[in-house]
Amino acid sequence: MELGISAASTRTVKATPALPLDKVLIGDCVSLMNGLPANSVDVIFADPPYNLQLSNELLRPNHSRVDGVVEAWDKFSSFAAYDEFTLQWLSAAKRVLKKTGTIWLIGSYHNIFRVGAILQDLDFWILNDIMWRKTNPMPNFRGRRFTNAHETLIWAARDPGVTNYTFNYDAMKALNEGLQMRSDWLLPICSGEERLKDEAGDKAHPTQKPESLLHRVILASTKEGDVILDPFFGTGTTGAVAKRLGRHFIGMEREHAYASKAIARISKIVPLSPDAMEVTTSKRQEVRIPFGWLVERGLLSPGTMLCDISRRHAAKVRADGTLISADAKGSIHQVGALVQGASACNGWTFWHVEISGALTPIDVLRQKLRAELH
Repeated sequence: MELGISAASTRTVKATPALPLDKVLIGDCVSLMNGLPANSVDVIFADPPYNLQLSNELLRPNHSRVDGVVEAWDKFSSFAAYDEFTLQWLSAAKRVLKKTGTIWLIGSYHNIFRVGAILQDLDFWILNDIMWRKTNPMPNFRGRRFTNAHETLIWAARDPGVTNYTFNYDAMKALNEGLQMRSDWLLPICSGEERLKDEAGDKAHPTQKPESLLHRVILASTKEGDVILDPFFGTGTTGAVAKRLGRHFIGMEREHAYASKAIARISKIVPLSPDAMEVTTSKRQEVRIPFGWLVERGLLSPGTMLCDISRRHAAKVRADGTLISADAKGSIHQVGALVQGASACNGWTFWHVEISGALTPIDVLRQKLRAELH
């Protein structure tokens, strides 16, 4: 059975046309994934059953019941049965991932080590393990263990040796106030208005993930228009954040009640405007601009004199995009290094040109040309 949600923008579709984009599919995720084209999705986010192995209900000190995971979908007859289930869905997931695709898995100590081992057995290549530190974890009511205050995410490439997977390093750095994003993420659990409720006012899903967690995952590892598959869709956090950020999603969920909640939730999401969706990109991802293009486009005329910020060194622009100084000739980088007696030089930031009486790095002209080409 298929429940549909219409795509909510004019964003570019990079996916295979046969994919059920922006849909919630109801059924067994293994069968549903096996029905998709191979090498067709960019990223998978999977929040599989944790197999919590709960034998008794958990009570608070006042004897009230803790609202934990008691649903049938989290129960398996043995570790072997859980491992077989994990092998099946991970194998199906690997088939549908693109060669440049990555997968995110989240779990607790009950299951993450078993899932991680099977992931490696299938030749996925682990890139990071992320510790999601919860700002407001559930206390340990029995006082027999440490409070379980974190869950673990595994981020892995589909195949060993792949280097061209998406990682928006600079966006993550910007999100972290200019510092490299670490592998321990301090985020709250899902609560308040974000927590979906059923008709009785209880949690609609016992393990609903916070949108802040999926925001970081999706922003880090996808581009606008990418397709994100969630084989354990639940109440649709992945789909909600994907739609807001201009990504496509495919949700798979076997419980009709959860799927209905997800559809209603996602239908209310308004995608961000195109300019708001843009993220900080790495210089390595930007269009390469040879210095000679500035000369061709008339941004710098042959014969223009360049100098360093202290006006100690000078060089003249030639028609073929090279520089010549009193002691050297060559590219902007070569001449910059030679005049300084250095082994290397970034000519874009070293050389300046006088514009309206002020020295300006020639990199400003490069950025202007790059913006025109974009």
